[in-house]
Amino acid sequence: MTGRTTYTVACLSGHGIGPEVIAQASRALERVSRLHGFRVAEVHPPFGAEARTQSGHALPADTRTAMLGAHAILAGSENDPALAGVESELDLRARVDRVAFGPRDVVTVLSPVDDDASEWAVRHAFGVARSSHAHLTSIGGGEGWRSVVEAEALRHPGLSVGFEQLKTAASRLAFEPRAFDVVVTPAPYAEPLVSLVAHGIRPRVAASGQLAANGPGVFVPAHGAAEEIAGQGVANPASMLLATALLLGEGLGERGAAETLTGAVLHACSNGRRTPDLMSTGVGATTREFTDVVLGELPGAVTNAEFYREAVA
Repeated sequence: MTGRTTYTVACLSGHGIGPEVIAQASRALERVSRLHGFRVAEVHPPFGAEARTQSGHALPADTRTAMLGAHAILAGSENDPALAGVESELDLRARVDRVAFGPRDVVTVLSPVDDDASEWAVRHAFGVARSSHAHLTSIGGGEGWRSVVEAEALRHPGLSVGFEQLKTAASRLAFEPRAFDVVVTPAPYAEPLVSLVAHGIRPRVAASGQLAANGPGVFVPAHGAAEEIAGQGVANPASMLLATALLLGEGLGERGAAETLTGAVLHACSNGRRTPDLMSTGVGATTREFTDVVLGELPGAVTNAEFYREAVA
């Protein structure tokens, strides 16, 4: 037991429902890491409104130190203003968006943060595809972009690689998302393409991350602070849990654990008790009760994705 890998994750709760959903992410991290044989050591430094109340600064020096010393960073909402300060400290190269739907269906979209990061983002996208269903689709971009993707494809002969024009791909992502596995696209197209998948399917869960070439990446749910329901214990933690799965796979490289947690979240969304925001009538589950369903699904959802698709490695 003493030889297991230990990862440090900086958890930035922020305000609103952030502390509530981060608490559920902590429960999931502890349970899924134990199932897959590694450890997660969490640090919870003051951040955002809480930190400003305590010290007058949204991102104090101690928080910066904890953040930069972590293997990955998990934030409680996607639009906390203090996140800009977090991201400015990091060597971020690519954005990753994941939309999960159906029994075990997932579409992952990767894009570079700028033109200089295109090769890095494309290389990472191929790595994600290799550990998933071995299918990558490049959408949009000019000849220079295509040449970067084609050059990387030569290093991955076992992968299925396709190229699609933006207009055609947009329609298919909206109506046939199961035809896609991993999508790589230039930065201007990423957000519109993700929106097509995320808003065209029910139930669906989305989360995103910023990936770093060196140092920690930042992973967030697809919701804000939702202050209007903070403290009521009814916030839906599904997006936060998917962000946690994204952190496991793309931030820590524990893709088996990521797939296990993603599968459990999808099952809970499809078959488990629903929080009030997903119900038109009746009494919904609390934030903790929904997470209880996810945790109960984990043993049956265990996978070993780190050994998956060895033939194409």
